[in-house]
Amino acid sequence: MIIPNFFRIFAPFDGPSMTNEKLKIVYLTPALYMAGGVERVLTMKANYFAEHYDYDVTIILTEGNDKPFFYPLSDKVKVINLDINFEELWTCSFLKKIPVYLCKQQRFKKRLKAELMRLRPDITVSLLRREINFINDIKDGSRKIGELHINRANYRNFNTEQAGLVKRLFARCWSANLVGHLKKLDKLVVLTEKDREAWTELDNVVTIPDPLPFVPSRISPLTEKRVVAVARYAHEKGIDLLLRAWSKVEKKSEDWCLDVYGDGDTSQFERLIDELHIDRRRCRLNGRTDDVEREYLRSSVFVLSSRFEGFGMVIIEAMACGLPVVAFDCPWGPRSIICDGEDGLIAENGNTDDLADKLLRVISNKALRTSMAHTAQRNVQRFRIEHIAEQWHNEIFLKK
Repeated sequence: MIIPNFFRIFAPFDGPSMTNEKLKIVYLTPALYMAGGVERVLTMKANYFAEHYDYDVTIILTEGNDKPFFYPLSDKVKVINLDINFEELWTCSFLKKIPVYLCKQQRFKKRLKAELMRLRPDITVSLLRREINFINDIKDGSRKIGELHINRANYRNFNTEQAGLVKRLFARCWSANLVGHLKKLDKLVVLTEKDREAWTELDNVVTIPDPLPFVPSRISPLTEKRVVAVARYAHEKGIDLLLRAWSKVEKKSEDWCLDVYGDGDTSQFERLIDELHIDRRRCRLNGRTDDVEREYLRSSVFVLSSRFEGFGMVIIEAMACGLPVVAFDCPWGPRSIICDGEDGLIAENGNTDDLADKLLRVISNKALRTSMAHTAQRNVQRFRIEHIAEQWHNEIFLKK
């Protein structure tokens, strides 16, 4: 496979000197055929470690054996698909789910153990899916690393506050079992300091953020009176909150518009637009874009209205394109990225009036917008792949 663009967009590696030993790393994740953030980050890191550090990198999958990878993968990265097909559970009846799951989990454990014993990696990185239940028991000689891409509060959220007694007991037992497995890992990598602090029972937690997915060739000229959001049309992304804030903004900024881009069903949000009497000519709910960089460059402000985030990849994408960011102070991503008042503004979490006020402040002040944009583009450089890879190299792969 020829990959013409991916590796050229980053500066040549200028980190620590390479060792002569070829470190062998195995990543464990369900699939690579989806256009998800986890899939993109894993592909980036696997490519970079194989190309720039000359690591021996293998990715082991359980799903999508007949599907092409969504993101380009270096020829130096090997892929093994165990073909377990846990996705079959999505179509099973409730009564059938349990025996099918147990059978597949047993098959997964047997096949994964065989591959790890054959490969004998130095490092095994689990993205904390079904293998967390047994990965520490496989004695292949590798150090076991967990990599978590969502904050603790929303990792397998059981909504226990409104749940019955049985569900609360199940959630408590599940959580205790998970913590027991995580304690046995050599390291657990989370994306923000706040999330590291949330794992109070653990002393093996390290913070390493996600890398910037691309380095744009230019930055926004900030000439378009356009606010942009990039998010799935899902409850956690708070599009309803954004629309409530925008209904206030549009009344005081008659020449600005809002464009949202993302996957999912927009019908409930379209109804909300009508309920709030929002001008449809200046508020558009678009589908997913294949050129997100173009949409950033055609905008002058980025807004994030999520109820929670594992990190906030779209924030650093927008900042790299020279956009000031206005975001809710949701757990836990925005505050770990944005310097409030310098490269963006942080609104009280869930407070649509405050979000509207912060948007209006940036919209109405060109000098502030320009200053924040320049600072954002400078500050976001700390998330470039070469810096994040160096952290993994020094803090995880080389440390015993």
